[in-house]
Amino acid sequence: MDEELDRTKAVWRQAAQIVADRIKSGTYPPGSRVPSTLELATELGIASSTAQKALSYLRREGWLRGETGIGTFVADKPPME
Repeated sequence: MDEELDRTKAVWRQAAQIVADRIKSGTYPPGSRVPSTLELATELGIASSTAQKALSYLRREGWLRGETGIGTFVADKPPME
């Protein structure tokens, strides 16, 4: 893990920002699979419910799309705000 989380701020927002930054940098290009809730939780050292909240937020905001039973993927045209 190369990210340090600030435990005084909403951890789910920080996790969402880390994933969004990886999308913006091309680490996760459009159409690529992003880590599962469990993988993200393990990598960042956070609760899986917190990772789920971060990924759900990114889906609602248009960064990610979920495919039931397959995984979560970067949207074809993420917002790149």
